[in-house]
Amino acid sequence: MNGDDRVSYSISDDPKTPLLPIHDEIQRRPSFRSSLTSIFTLKNLYILLGPLLCAIIYLCVKPGGSLTGSGRNMLAVLAWVFAWWLTEAVPMPVTSMSPLFLFPLFGISSADDVAHSYMDDVIVLVLGSFILALAVEHYNIHRRLALNITILFCGDPLNPPLVLLGICATTAFVSMWMHNVAATVMMMPVATGLLQRFPTGPTQSNVENKFCRAVVLGVTYSAAIGGMSTLTGTGVNVILVAMWKSYFPQEEPISFSTWFFFGFPLALLVFFVLWGIICLLYCPRGSGQALGAYLDKTHLKRELELLGPMAFAEKMVLAVFSMLIVLWMTRSITDDIPGWGALFNGRVGDGSVSVMMATLLFIIPNKKQKGEKLMDWNKCKKLPWNLILLLGAGFALADGIQSCGLADMLSNTLDFLERAPYLALAPAVCLMSSIMTEFITSNNATTTLVVPLLIPIAKTMHLHPLLLMIPGAIGAQFAFLFPTATPSNVVGFTTGFIEIQDMIKTGLPLKIAGIAALSLLMPTLGAYVFGTNKHV
Repeated sequence: MNGDDRVSYSISDDPKTPLLPIHDEIQRRPSFRSSLTSIFTLKNLYILLGPLLCAIIYLCVKPGGSLTGSGRNMLAVLAWVFAWWLTEAVPMPVTSMSPLFLFPLFGISSADDVAHSYMDDVIVLVLGSFILALAVEHYNIHRRLALNITILFCGDPLNPPLVLLGICATTAFVSMWMHNVAATVMMMPVATGLLQRFPTGPTQSNVENKFCRAVVLGVTYSAAIGGMSTLTGTGVNVILVAMWKSYFPQEEPISFSTWFFFGFPLALLVFFVLWGIICLLYCPRGSGQALGAYLDKTHLKRELELLGPMAFAEKMVLAVFSMLIVLWMTRSITDDIPGWGALFNGRVGDGSVSVMMATLLFIIPNKKQKGEKLMDWNKCKKLPWNLILLLGAGFALADGIQSCGLADMLSNTLDFLERAPYLALAPAVCLMSSIMTEFITSNNATTTLVVPLLIPIAKTMHLHPLLLMIPGAIGAQFAFLFPTATPSNVVGFTTGFIEIQDMIKTGLPLKIAGIAALSLLMPTLGAYVFGTNKHV
């Protein structure tokens, strides 16, 4: 037998070798008690909670009066879905797919009808804008933008509040055109890269420590605030607009430009409040001299030079993005100036434009390697399918609630709110949404849960539905107090520069200012932009 034969011979070839390993000690079988413990875990109980609540409602609630049989079934499905969303018994995207089988099984709608909810023009808008955001991230355009703006605001002598304004404004601007979590993830390394020049540990002075905290807090909250100003900035805005379209199909849809005319002034007000708070708390007078040694234009220009001149690919991505923004803003302008969308008889939506411009990225060459385009599908693996499925579930539930008559039934039971003053109810709605996001669930899930409940309340009070829908949705974005409230807060907290006390100290006055600004702008600017003084 040669050497190769000896190597190829294995112990399993020997008939005397047992198939299973022999142990000197007999393995103990798991006890009945440990088996029960592994089955009755909190997670498994949460999984059972959804079907259990659904069964209780289905068996115990009898149709009658304004509650039809399909309405009772819809109520049971809502209990199942909401229980899983709130407890996260299964991953949220999986819960978001449950209407696809629950609706047909309970006779609420057909499989085809519920599936249509998962691919709407608003969802297409999210898909296209995320592809463009991935292109911006891939070509490092956000870093070039941040360095240029910081250099612009980095005067001589150094003015720390102005530097903070530059960093925060850049983050807010980036967050306007892509999801705020993606903007935070992209901008935080840029911001902390600037802070790496500062001393660490015991050698760091109080002024330097405070400035580091201010920068991280500014980036974290600026991303959330910037996202409020456009439809693409956060999933909450998209969910709100889609629910408006679903519940009130006869009304004019909220376009990108319509939302911008309201969202941008609101975001601008809250942004300057944020800037004022962090300057007041973390930028004492005379701090410019202490920080000037670490933040000067020479260092920043050197970093910018390392990126090299703008390549053809970067210029083309910027051109495509700029063209998309112009098309979004001019598709539908005013009643007197209809915009270019009128040329297509209103058949083209913001989602159509978003995907059309995203498609160009797969056609235009990047001029780096032969045959390579600006984007390829491998770069799109980070698309937020969890958000897309959540949006689809929200639309499906909205359609189900509307078709089963649950909205009208709820409106009849809330007639006691008819005399409640709006200026008291709007802040309460805002606060309720923000608290839910702080302690219970994500801002997207909060919006999906809360907004459908606010529509019948608005009808009971004889208010335009948007007067409560918008505070309920935007209020969910005012979750500034705790690290776990939003993914953006998590990104900021994990840098190690800030503590929970910093978030509470900055976030509490920011939350109060945001709720106050929104409550005052809705009946004033909102009446002009959304026509909330008209009856729906």
